[in-house]
Amino acid sequence: MLRKNLGFNKVKKKYLDFLKSQEVLSEPFRDKEDQFYRFYLPLSNTILEEFQKDKKTKIIGLTGGQGSGKSTISSILKIILKEAHNLNTVVFSIDDFYKTFKERKKMSLNVSQLFLTRGVPGTHDTKFLLKSLLKLKKFRFKKIMIPKFDKSIDDRLPKTRWQRIKKKPDIVIFEGWCVGATPQKNKDLKMSINRLEKEKDIKRVWRKRVNFELKNDYKKIFKQIDKNIFLKVPSFNHVFKWRLLQEKKLKTKSKGKKIMNNAQIKNFIMYYERLTKHMMKNFKSDVIINIDSNHKLKSIKYY
Repeated sequence: MLRKNLGFNKVKKKYLDFLKSQEVLSEPFRDKEDQFYRFYLPLSNTILEEFQKDKKTKIIGLTGGQGSGKSTISSILKIILKEAHNLNTVVFSIDDFYKTFKERKKMSLNVSQLFLTRGVPGTHDTKFLLKSLLKLKKFRFKKIMIPKFDKSIDDRLPKTRWQRIKKKPDIVIFEGWCVGATPQKNKDLKMSINRLEKEKDIKRVWRKRVNFELKNDYKKIFKQIDKNIFLKVPSFNHVFKWRLLQEKKLKTKSKGKKIMNNAQIKNFIMYYERLTKHMMKNFKSDVIINIDSNHKLKSIKYY
């Protein structure tokens, strides 16, 4: 029925134009139209239904391993929600709320050297993030600014580059690799799962602190989410492959800035490995989208 609806031609064109602008020669998007009708339109309708329950601002959590396609999918959903349903949609990442390099440096000296590297719970400005989510949901909306983090310089951008939100949003797509993550059981922290943990977290200070953060400040943040969407990757091995592709895209956008090489990326994703694997095994979500080994949406399940 949707395929015959001429009203979606304009939406579909914007979607296809966006994909074209995002394509990297080494990995073009596959089955674009089929993915549009099978996944993106139904997913947008699910978000619309959530909003229509009471017409209040809804926070949609979108999570998945590094390189799983969170940013691309967020942008696609924003296009459809705006063009097809006239919903004012705001998108930002938990990455935008990373602590500054200076703040992480301080944490690395006071807690564990591993907190200098951005990524895990504990490296975000949780007070700022929670305050921002609460402001976005307020009935009496006042314009707010969402920070921007530049991964190529590993630091927060100046306020002049932040995202300004002047109008109360209908939908907020809050994406990030650990959005909605739950803490592990204490017994699961005992065994090191990679070389990084074995050599640099011998006393388990880092992983225990990450777990503590999830039990406390992050729990308060994730309670603000109205609906969770989980992008489930086939295996952790694909995270490395797709993170390489992500770095390639970053390179084209950040000419002259520092970009990680393969060895650095391999080391970098060790910081994410524990929690990514925990989420792949235990994450409870309202919507789970399975991604196949070709980086394509394979199946969708609603709970």
